[in-house]
Amino acid sequence: MNRKSVVGMFGVLVAGLWLAHSAVAAETFKVGVMDQQAVMEQSKAGKRALEEMKSYSLTRQKIVNSDDQELKDLEQSLQDPNSKLSEQAKQEKQEQFRAKLEAYQRRLADFNREVQQKQREMVTEYAKKIAAAAQVVAQKEGYQAILDKGSEVMIRIVLYHQPGLDVTDRVVKEFDSQNK
Repeated sequence: MNRKSVVGMFGVLVAGLWLAHSAVAAETFKVGVMDQQAVMEQSKAGKRALEEMKSYSLTRQKIVNSDDQELKDLEQSLQDPNSKLSEQAKQEKQEQFRAKLEAYQRRLADFNREVQQKQREMVTEYAKKIAAAAQVVAQKEGYQAILDKGSEVMIRIVLYHQPGLDVTDRVVKEFDSQNK
């Protein structure tokens, strides 16, 4: 288990103990849970952002596919037994292939970095917007805390909750009203 996971789990434990202590100390302590990923996937603004990300990735993929096809065609022409190229022409074509392959690999790496950076930026931006929507829901409905349930892919923060505590749908509505 890496240090970040341990620190995160420790933070969740401390928050849980604090919440338990506060619940005992206060008459009523309202806690809600939500699924941030579901807010992103179900909200209109989230769907738009995901579509934009998909479109951005697809345009990059089309360029990569075009380069890939060009490399395959060049490689096939090099391996053609019926080719009537001189030895010098063959060497020039092989050098051209190597140069194009290196350019292709650089472009692919650059595109992957660009897409990952754009995804990180989107996640950061929308996490703030979702948190703002969750805060409004909490304030309107008297919740002292709204926890993200997490998911199977990420660290699962809430292991169990009663279905009535889930405020995801309300956060989606608030998120949509804030991000038209």
